[in-house]
Amino acid sequence: MIRYLLRRLPSAVLILFAASVLIFLLLRLVPGDPATTLAGADATPDTVAAIRHQLGLDRSIPAQYVSWLGGLFTFRLGRSYIIGGQITELVGQGLVNTVVLTVAALVLAVVVSLVVGVAAVTLRNRWLNIVVAVSNTVAVAVPTFVTGVLLVLVFAIAVPILPAGGVPPAGFIARPDIAVQYLILPAVCLALPVAAALTRFLTEALRTELGKPYILTMTALGISHRQIVIRGALRNALPSVLTALGIQTGQLLGGAVLVEAIFAWPGLGQLIEQGISRRDYPVVQVVLLLSVAAFVGIQLLTDVVHAWLDPRIRIGGRS
Repeated sequence: MIRYLLRRLPSAVLILFAASVLIFLLLRLVPGDPATTLAGADATPDTVAAIRHQLGLDRSIPAQYVSWLGGLFTFRLGRSYIIGGQITELVGQGLVNTVVLTVAALVLAVVVSLVVGVAAVTLRNRWLNIVVAVSNTVAVAVPTFVTGVLLVLVFAIAVPILPAGGVPPAGFIARPDIAVQYLILPAVCLALPVAAALTRFLTEALRTELGKPYILTMTALGISHRQIVIRGALRNALPSVLTALGIQTGQLLGGAVLVEAIFAWPGLGQLIEQGISRRDYPVVQVVLLLSVAAFVGIQLLTDVVHAWLDPRIRIGGRS
């Protein structure tokens, strides 16, 4: 397993390096000058030039990139141009909120997909399959921002039983009951399309497994259909479903940007939006690269767990 992991690491490092170069260069192509924005509309050219020198923007692009990369390796991320504060603190606060929201949505999506997918295959009810198929299509087709607005209108305005947005004032640990109330709407909004995609994939994977010869053997042995699905088909379908779960986890990170904007959730998505709108290069660079690193790490972890569940992956990798 360690050998397999070591073979995958170089490609992950190469992707991160390429992503850092692209992020750094693309942000320099965005119209506008952070020094001019920071100095104000009435600033003199000398003032703008002084700010550019202070921020290091008067150096060559390669020199700026090397300096930024060195700061990443030494965890000296610097200060925000316009938002204000140390980037380490800004990212740390946003990361905690985004991780809490993403994990809650992921757990909800996995639980829903397992329950609905296994029930659809086990019960073999025509109407249940139709309801599941329609629900999956609607959940995937309706944009996240529409779902979020509808949830707020229904559960925070029409029937005001849940907060419309924000995070728990006392934190997530002090009052878990209050924290759950703040988490429900954004977590459901973020989890719905992922749960629908996982349910569809799991259902098809289970039906594929049920058509294989070992299922016929288990049926001949007198094992109930429910036990066949849970102990046989589900176990063998997990490796491929796990790959889909890794991809959908990346989708969660992307969808968190919109969900955080809708529910005023102060996470990394909201930090990216603020940084881009205000042309705060240092903040955007760090948050985007962190997002890429998280996606690469999730994919690497998914591949390793997949290889652990299915030895054929490891054997194929050695040849």
